[in-house]
Order: sequence, then structure tokens, then C-alpha cells
Amino acid sequence: PNKSEDIQAYLSAYYSHPSWLVKRWLSRYGSEFTEELLKANNEKPKLTLRVNNIVTNKIEIGRLLSSVSLSFSDGKYLPNFVNLHGMTNITNWEYFNNGYFSVQDESTGFSCYLLDPKPNERVLDLFAAPGGKTSLLADLMQNKGEIIAIDKYESRIKILNKNLDRLKITNVKTIEADALEFVDAEKFDKILLDVPCSGLGTLTKKPDIKWRRDIGDILKLAELQPRLLEKGASLLKPGGELVFSTCTIEPEENFEVIEAFLKKHKEFELVQAVKYFDKSLVADNGCVQTYPNVHGIDGAFAAKLKLKN
Repeated sequence: PNKSEDIQAYLSAYYSHPSWLVKRWLSRYGSEFTEELLKANNEKPKLTLRVNNIVTNKIEIGRLLSSVSLSFSDGKYLPNFVNLHGMTNITNWEYFNNGYFSVQDESTGFSCYLLDPKPNERVLDLFAAPGGKTSLLADLMQNKGEIIAIDKYESRIKILNKNLDRLKITNVKTIEADALEFVDAEKFDKILLDVPCSGLGTLTKKPDIKWRRDIGDILKLAELQPRLLEKGASLLKPGGELVFSTCTIEPEENFEVIEAFLKKHKEFELVQAVKYFDKSLVADNGCVQTYPNVHGIDGAFAAKLKLKN
């Protein structure tokens, strides 16, 4: 387009995105970044596996993939992630059924590695189903200690239990409960809050989201998420750590939630994510923030908070 006022209409039409979303991104990122983001969201999704070290290891997975002529490469940022070159019915493979791996975007791993759970710790996953992050936490804990995994709906708990069984995970206790109503007599060493969000970082895999969401959804979620963060924080031991994460790139659902919480709660401090990851993955605010057009994976946010002793 030759005129700046035509940019929004051009991008909305060419990349088939709703105008309200394009307008938001243009005002935040500018036209060049926004066009790159829209283009990345329209690309064919990648197929990524997470190796389950409870059952196997990355070397064996590589050997097995090579034995059936599946081309692959290492994940870009995290250990134990593998990118397959080309789509395949990988979940029909016997090794999937035997728990050797999960199909999981690399972006889902940042919150778990940032939480950094240790064997024998007591960990809470407050929004656990379908279990991708729960199972990675169990892997990082070497299937030791205890993970309490919460979900509100019985149907999702069944899916969670099925995935945990497939992956041979034994240190997880699942509970059907509303996160805001959950209570426990004992506090937790680590807590993962992968909260409900708009999902606007996952448009490559879920393109319909952009048509099902509007600005009202973001505002409603931005009201709910601080309540969920308050709840999670109330369940943490002194000296314990909490990770708040989403799969969106919208600031109202991400750092603005963290910033408001820290202003209210001086007993918490933000742990700099650059201690765990390359600085290319960390925003100036000290939190993980990825973008499909920059990092080649889904858009994700993760912030780590520590309760002072």
C-alpha cells in the first residue's frame, strides 16, 4: 500500500486476519513486524516432539526415527525437543503409545524449565490438563517428589490421566477442582500457573482462534488472570517460586498482570529469566516472550516470581 492509512486494510485482507487484531499489532509493533508476524501465523505448522526421559532418551529417539527414515533436527532452544521435517501420523507409531515422546511445541517448555522443579519437591500445576506441561515437570523431577495436578472438569482429568499413564508417570496426583476454590493443608515448593488465555500466540496451529476472539475476550481474561495469580501465590511456601505463563503475546494478559501483582505484593520478587535462557528469548522486562516470526515457535510468555523468606 502507498498510504499509511491503507496498511491495516491491506494486511487484514492479504493475511486473512480480523482488522481489530491487525490494528492492535500495528500500533504496538509497527507495519514491518506486524506483516512478518501475520505471515508467520499463516505458515504450515511444524511438528515437534518432546522426548520423555522417564522412558527413553534423545539419542535413542534419534536412532528410532532414523530407522523409519523420518528426517529430524534438534529443537532450537531447549533440550529434549526434536523437530520432524514433514508431517506424519506419528501418534500411530508404537513408540508414541509406549510413552517415548509427546507431540508438543517447544514454546510449551519454557514455563517448566523456568520453574526448574527438583526431584522430591512438592509442586502444584494449577491448570494441568491435557498434561503436556505436567508431564514435562515430572520428567524434570525424574518422576520423584509429588506433583498435584488440578483441572476443573472430569472429562479433562480423564485425558490428563490417560496421558500420564502413557508416559509412565507415577509422581502426579490429579484432582478435579476449581482452581480458585482449591485448598491444601501444606504449601508448595514450586507452582506452575499456565493460566487460561486468548491463545493468540498459537495461530499457526489454531488459526480459527483469531475469528473466535475479540477485544472483549482479552479484557475478560485480563480481569480473571490476576485473581488466579493471587490464588496461586497464596499456596506457596516462603522461599518458594511460582511461574505465571500463557500462550499469547498480548501485554494485558502477560507482563501487565505481573507488574500489577508486584506493585501490590512487595513480599514477591521477579526472577530474571535470563538466568535460565538465552537473552534472545527474554524481553527487557526480564520475562520470557517468544514470537512466531522471531523465534520460529509459538508465541509464549513466562514470568517467575519468588516469595521472599
